[in-house]
Amino acid sequence: MSAPSLTNHMLIAMPALSDPNFARSVTLICEHTADNGALGIVLNKPLPMRLSDVLSEMKLQPRNEQIAAQPVLRGGPVLTDHGFVLHRPGGSWDKTLQVSEMVHVTVSRDVLEAMARGEGPADAFIALGHAGWEPGQLEREIRENAWLPMPADARVVFELPYDHRWEASWELVGVDMEKIKQMSLFAGNA
Repeated sequence: MSAPSLTNHMLIAMPALSDPNFARSVTLICEHTADNGALGIVLNKPLPMRLSDVLSEMKLQPRNEQIAAQPVLRGGPVLTDHGFVLHRPGGSWDKTLQVSEMVHVTVSRDVLEAMARGEGPADAFIALGHAGWEPGQLEREIRENAWLPMPADARVVFELPYDHRWEASWELVGVDMEKIKQMSLFAGNA
C-alpha cells in the first residue's frame, strides 16, 4: 500500500532538524507521487537579493521600486539557478503547475515579464531552487521525525511575514511555541 500524496501540504521542520537548508523551515509540497518522489518550495528563507536582481539577469526592467524591492526566497538546495513563481490562481502562463485551487507554480518567462510590468498574478513571489526527495525518501524522513506534515494554509503561503511562518505553522496545528522550545531534540516512534 502506497502512502497518500502530500501534494498541497506544508512540511514543518521539527526543532531537531539541523540541516541548514531546512532548519526552522516551512516547505510547500508542490508535487508528490510514489514513482517520482516529491518537489517542494521552502516558504520562509529569504535570500539577500530582490526581484530586481532576478529581472536584471533576464534583461527585464521593473516598472517601479515596489516591484523591484520584492524579496526572493531560497526555495531549496536543488537547481538554485531556476526560478519558481508561487502565486494565487489567475492569468494564463506558459508553464504552470496547479498545486491546488489556491496555489499555482509557474516556471516560464512570461510570468516574470508580467510581474515586471506590474501585471503579474496576485500574491506572487519568486523562489530560486527547490527541495527534492527521491521516491520513498520524504516518507522515511517523516517517520524519522524530521517533518510534521499539515494541509497547506493560504495565509502561511501568501500573507504572513517570512520570519513568522515557522512559528505560525506550529500554532495552526495547536502547538504552543513555548512547548516547542522545550522539546527534546530526540524523538522516536512507538
